[in-house]
Amino acid sequence: MKLFKTRLIASATACLTLSAGLAMAGAKPDQINRLSEDLTPVGAERAGNEAGTIPAWTGGITSPPANYTPRAHHPDPFPDDQILFTIDASNSQEYSENLSVGQMAMFERYPDTYKMNVYQSRRTASFPERTYEYTIKNGATGELAENGEGVENVAEGFPFPFPENGHELIWNHKLKYKGVGSFRYNNQVAPTASGQYTVVKLKEDLLGLYYAEGNTLEDISNILLYFYQVVEAPARLAGNVLLVHETLNQANQLRQAWIYNPGQRRVRRAPNVAYDNPGTASDGLRTNDMSDMFNGALDRFDWELVGKKEMYIPYNSYKAHSDSLDYDDLVRPGHLNTDVMRYELHRVWVVDATLKDGNRHLNNRRTYYLDEDSYQISLIDHYDRRDELWRFSEAHSINYYEVPTFWSTIESHHELSSGRYVAVGLDNQDEVNTFNTPSKPSDFTPQALRKRGRR
Repeated sequence: MKLFKTRLIASATACLTLSAGLAMAGAKPDQINRLSEDLTPVGAERAGNEAGTIPAWTGGITSPPANYTPRAHHPDPFPDDQILFTIDASNSQEYSENLSVGQMAMFERYPDTYKMNVYQSRRTASFPERTYEYTIKNGATGELAENGEGVENVAEGFPFPFPENGHELIWNHKLKYKGVGSFRYNNQVAPTASGQYTVVKLKEDLLGLYYAEGNTLEDISNILLYFYQVVEAPARLAGNVLLVHETLNQANQLRQAWIYNPGQRRVRRAPNVAYDNPGTASDGLRTNDMSDMFNGALDRFDWELVGKKEMYIPYNSYKAHSDSLDYDDLVRPGHLNTDVMRYELHRVWVVDATLKDGNRHLNNRRTYYLDEDSYQISLIDHYDRRDELWRFSEAHSINYYEVPTFWSTIESHHELSSGRYVAVGLDNQDEVNTFNTPSKPSDFTPQALRKRGRR
């Protein structure tokens, strides 16, 4: 797959050097007023583009639509939007300047079935007012810890509303507001090349004390996220449980993980739940650090800010999230059903992660594309050890407007050579992601894991 040249567009929010250095990183107290002027409260460009194909940000979705029922799936706030045009194998070269290498490879790999239905661009991303308030405070004080492996002098909000390097952008993604606690079904399918699949039901609880009102970095004891996952189906996997304490600064303390196996009826440490080890029941089609598009330690890669550009990315994917769909409506050979996917033109940050000399990982390089309004990683191009395109990932995202937060509803990770993929986050026929659910750290201990695993 040949790498096409990206055309960088002018950005009012960053110094577009090609350096991965961290020397210019940190607080920008002299720029704080911009977050209420030319920039949004999280640091995106407030204005639209010159062509008028990207609108100005006017606050995003600030309240649920009238037909929304609490704790239910999210109705499409734009049900009358029509497809503007479709990109497919026959015309993809016309749009290549606004597509990733991985997207172009998907058109080549699946010329008869893969397409992108492009809709009106709607900048729906929004966050709670308190997130904006603390993001503004962080803009005046926030700094990277040594080697970029942590953050300092920040709380609750995005740490870096004026990102100047790859580390800062990835930290904005990692620390995006997701509610203090949440419950979700993060179901997964890994179809064969012919489209046969089994649904792996994954029930998950999360607790992120970074977002709790009044907490400081000292209060959370370096624990960014508590994570509990139990497999409910199929029967051969049911009862397996994973517990993770995701640390904030992994240079100071590595991620801690434990597993419970119902056959052995005991809890064991799981040091391999990190980096490029395979994710739960994924048939080796995704690695642990691909969950939430990227998670975990940053230390094995150099992170380079390439710049910002306009791209067609998955956005406002309410049709794919709908409870009117069964999994047979979504799963197709090679990729998910493109008829229910929505793409829009948005500005994205482009970050290259290149494996450091002397480090080990399945990927020699990855290119990440982050939505400017939310810092959600929307696309990833994955390169193997020969530096050839190997995998492609995309996050189909929505505004969970009852919170509000902008986050993926389905992630799909495609292995181009085998024609297989894994899709994660399918909850169309289960309870929807529920935010700010009550829980406490004592619910996420190895002792609690043993008790919960025996139920």
